[in-house]
Amino acid sequence: MALAQQRMNIADYLAWENEQPEKNEFYRGEVFAMVGGRRAHGCVVSNLNRRLAEQLDGTPCRVFTEGMKLQVADDAIFYPDLMVTCDKSDLSTEMIFRAPTVVFEVLSPSTQTYDRGLKFATYRRLPSLKEFILVDPEARRIEGYRRNEQDQWLFYDMSDGPTLDAPSIACSVPLAQVFDGVDPPAG
Repeated sequence: MALAQQRMNIADYLAWENEQPEKNEFYRGEVFAMVGGRRAHGCVVSNLNRRLAEQLDGTPCRVFTEGMKLQVADDAIFYPDLMVTCDKSDLSTEMIFRAPTVVFEVLSPSTQTYDRGLKFATYRRLPSLKEFILVDPEARRIEGYRRNEQDQWLFYDMSDGPTLDAPSIACSVPLAQVFDGVDPPAG
């Protein structure tokens, strides 16, 4: 017999989460355990963190990796793989970010539906968010979504280009650097 999971409010989740050894995301009262990443995932996160940090040096923006919480309204807290924020409040927080300019999710077979669907739909509610970028290390694909002046999200496929471009933060990373250390797809 399955036991019903007790629903939490965001304050209860934060108190509980801060005591947990593993990361858990929160969405509308439910808690979801984060799955451990693979080597390719770690390589891409590390590569992007390094390249973006280098390009953001001397700007008011900073890149943060998967250990940082991003709160969307009062009903969601996620751990994006990477995010860049230029917001003064975010840059002084110790725990919870609320106003990223760009969010990056590195896909895996077990998370890509969640990242493309629920997470992206939730992230779009952030008024500060200008870009959402998905990186698939296994297929070596990079897909971006950019918010335009009419508040519409436009799709950009960067998979066959030379670079991953994030114009909202004036950064561009060659695909060879994004996928450095990741084995090419078989076949």
